Amino acid sequence: MRCPYCKHDNDHVIDSRVVEDGEAIRRRRECNVCGRRFTTYERLERRPMKVVKRDGTRVPFDRNKLKLGLEKACWKRPVSDVDLEQIVNRIEQEIEADFECEVESRHIGELAMQLLRGLDQVAYVRFASVYRRFEDAEDFVEEIRPMLRRDDGLRPPLSPE
Repeated sequence: MRCPYCKHDNDHVIDSRVVEDGEAIRRRRECNVCGRRFTTYERLERRPMKVVKRDGTRVPFDRNKLKLGLEKACWKRPVSDVDLEQIVNRIEQEIEADFECEVESRHIGELAMQLLRGLDQVAYVRFASVYRRFEDAEDFVEEIRPMLRRDDGLRPPLSPE
């Protein structure tokens, strides 16, 4: 592994840990030349998954793009990076288990909304507004209405004053 600081490839592993529910190994390394430490991750190389977009184009699945979209939805919300990483990992695991080499973007978006809804309702509505292309306030109301019902189980109904 090439040191990101001095660019030499002479280092040793100080610590190794299993992370991301056993999906990766985190290695803490120390450069034998400059003495600085850095972290690397080792993941199983998977077959390339393609995402079929709404217009029919196919692009490689990009977990970083997915995480960025989730981060935007969770901006200034009490959602940790660990929570977001778990959502991205779960979506990635589900699409790899359910699909051979292609998955529709619609399926990824629905999974993301389902997981966000249980985590943070504001983030869920933000994500849904972009994903479902809300055009006016009525679209927001229609999305929020089921969350306000008593049988939803997520939130008690508003009490009359």
